[in-house]
Amino acid sequence: MNSGSSPSAQADSAGVRFEEIPTRHGFRLGIAQLNAEKSLNALSLPMIRALDPQLRRWANDPEIACVILHGAGEKAFCAGGDIRSLYNSLKEQPGALPHPVALDFFAEEYRLDYLIHRYPKPLLVWGSGIVLGGGLGLMAGASHRVVTETSRLAMPEVTIGLFPDVGASWFLRRMPIRLGLFMAITGVQINGRDAVVGGLADHFLRAGDREALLARLPGAGWTADATENRKVLSALLREFASQATGLMPASNFKANEQEIQTFCRGDSAEEIVSRIARYDGDEEWLQRAAKTLVAGSPTSAVLGFELQRRAQHLDLADTLRLELIVSLHCCARPDFVEGVRALLIDKDHQPQWQPRTLAEVTPEWIDGHFIAPAWPGSKHPLADL
Repeated sequence: MNSGSSPSAQADSAGVRFEEIPTRHGFRLGIAQLNAEKSLNALSLPMIRALDPQLRRWANDPEIACVILHGAGEKAFCAGGDIRSLYNSLKEQPGALPHPVALDFFAEEYRLDYLIHRYPKPLLVWGSGIVLGGGLGLMAGASHRVVTETSRLAMPEVTIGLFPDVGASWFLRRMPIRLGLFMAITGVQINGRDAVVGGLADHFLRAGDREALLARLPGAGWTADATENRKVLSALLREFASQATGLMPASNFKANEQEIQTFCRGDSAEEIVSRIARYDGDEEWLQRAAKTLVAGSPTSAVLGFELQRRAQHLDLADTLRLELIVSLHCCARPDFVEGVRALLIDKDHQPQWQPRTLAEVTPEWIDGHFIAPAWPGSKHPLADL
């Protein structure tokens, strides 16, 4: 990365590249780059274990004015969690509850996401290209979330037998007119304009302006005041955003607002899922959403609804604690392993879901996902959030 500034301290750690750049006013910028371009910067446990302590060090360093998180290459910020590695571990020890590798991965990932949501300094996430699942978990809580004309965002867990986690049960629920519920159930992909309209992003910039932005940051008027620094960063991003308005795509959310409201009305997961699955209109974006839902795990579709319902009155920390329980149950049950196999391992795209149909997904089956396992040490791993 060419920072356009004087030499800086650099370090590479477990798929993440860290850099500190001096600024004109004597402060420093902390830059973290997900550095696993071949896997579209999929988030692995070693990457999580590198990011978390470094972000905490920068948070506590009075000379760090702002933190930037972005991904290597042009294709992706982060294509989600490294589920291939998790799949291999689950195959070696099937049915374990809690599975030790799954417990470490999800608990530490959620802890990192929580840290970002509560970060005391301005934290910019450059969400250009592909931003899926765990990538959106990293982005959602940042103080300054940038998307571009190449951004493609989704919570596609219905396709692999999981559910929208990483705090999505909390942040998707806060989107207007149940847009987040539609995203959770269908795994539909949205563009940068949709992300801004839905409250998942703050600024729309040109993808080609990343280097120019990074070159401008050291000369900004950073101070020791985090509140003022957030304003400094916002002003700079607004300046760049003014040059990108012509590249904004049309919003799928705006174009299909009425249909989404009709799909997602009421309080029955079965009715909502069935309405979407039966869509027979001409809108291609809605057709893709319905097709993905129909091909996905029926259990995942209902869990996407049920998590948002149960998290309705929970704060973020309690939501993450609830999601951890459900994610571990998903790892101990058939659909997650089968979904990863069909999509990423054998790539036959013919998953054999259990239960196979929406009608077979009973309330008892869903309720079983919410029973806390016997925690190591008899204490929820995220009890201290």
